[in-house]
Amino acid sequence: MENTRYTISAYSENSIGLLHRISGIFVKRHINIESLNVSKSEIEHVSKFTIVVYTTEDWVRKIVQQIEKQIEVIKAYYHTDEETIFQETALFKIKSGLLFDEPQIQNAIKKSNSKIVTVNREFFVLAKTAKRSEIDAMHDLLEPFGIMQFVRSGRIAVTKESMPISELLEEFHLATN
Repeated sequence: MENTRYTISAYSENSIGLLHRISGIFVKRHINIESLNVSKSEIEHVSKFTIVVYTTEDWVRKIVQQIEKQIEVIKAYYHTDEETIFQETALFKIKSGLLFDEPQIQNAIKKSNSKIVTVNREFFVLAKTAKRSEIDAMHDLLEPFGIMQFVRSGRIAVTKESMPISELLEEFHLATN
């Protein structure tokens, strides 16, 4: 089987130690987590883990089964990039003088739909929300000017198709209230 990038979505109760146990599932199989994001989901008191891995479908299926064995996990799914809509966000901290002295930076901000978050005497912060490749391209463009700090979020994703999790989560929510 061929390696592919998969997005795993795991819905769970918010519980101490669950992230550690889920990451252990990947460690045991020597599979690297490329991106990880945990946030609240569309249902109150239910968290959503969004995990990106590059592996075979056989391995991702086994991983999802192991994730679902965790008592706090309600349901887990995996999808290919073609089956999801996804984004990441990055922040770039750059010396303020460059904003005014380098037209290439001004043009890059305009062309890339980036936003200036804050400006002060020492630095400005640029925010870019896009696919990883677009953020990487912005990083490559800004790097020669000197990036003071850079951070990128984990992937956030929704599926293109309807997921049965919505009904399952609604039942869970009603049962816990």
